[in-house]
Amino acid sequence: MKKFLLAATALVAITGAASAADLAARPYVKAPMMPVAPSWTGFYIFGGAGGGLWDADSHTNFNGVPVTIDQRVGGDGFLGTVGAGYDWQVNPTWVFGLFADGQFGSLRGTLQDQFAALTGRIKMETAWAAGARVGYLVAPNVLSYVNAGYSGSHWSGTGLTTLTGAASGFHTDSFNRNGWFVGGGVENNLNIFGISAPGWFMKTEYRAAYYDRKDIAVRTDVGNLATTDSVSFKPWVQTISTSLVYRFNWTGPAVKY
Repeated sequence: MKKFLLAATALVAITGAASAADLAARPYVKAPMMPVAPSWTGFYIFGGAGGGLWDADSHTNFNGVPVTIDQRVGGDGFLGTVGAGYDWQVNPTWVFGLFADGQFGSLRGTLQDQFAALTGRIKMETAWAAGARVGYLVAPNVLSYVNAGYSGSHWSGTGLTTLTGAASGFHTDSFNRNGWFVGGGVENNLNIFGISAPGWFMKTEYRAAYYDRKDIAVRTDVGNLATTDSVSFKPWVQTISTSLVYRFNWTGPAVKY
């Protein structure tokens, strides 16, 4: 009996020592890190192109008094855009930002002096905007946003012609109009199709700008003298553009999710 107990004790001791040796030989494996996503906080610049159209409520004044009813005139064309901004990622899903941009191109349409039966071609040549945007991250690298702010625009003058297309001897001068805008869009990182493009994004944006009314004087070609006629013009402009964006901070600080 004593021999059996001694043998059993020895076996337990040998088995425990072997197990301890096996445990000591196992390598240490570090627990995986929590995933992180780059922060949207920081400066960015962008440039792109697109198209647009405008409509305007217009009537003719005689000595400052309306003598025709409002009618809708309009135009369309292409544009380019450049701008810059700064965003703050306030939590894992919401982004707030400020920005400014400029548009340049040719949105060309019709201007009419209905009282004198004269017409001309007018175009919006440039515009600028400054405002704020609020965005929601539908994915760590995809931002859906809305924006709004203040805008200004520059419109060309035009030589007026008769209904037969003959020169009338009258024209309008170029002018500026200010107003406000609203819009929205989507911005996403260009890390797609296996291509690594840190910091590079693409955004597509729609915008509607509403500008103040302008009474445009009809002037003589000789001496640039104002006549008794003026054309009332209240435009609103819709544009859609696609831009390439570079975000300077995209490889910088990370935010844990």
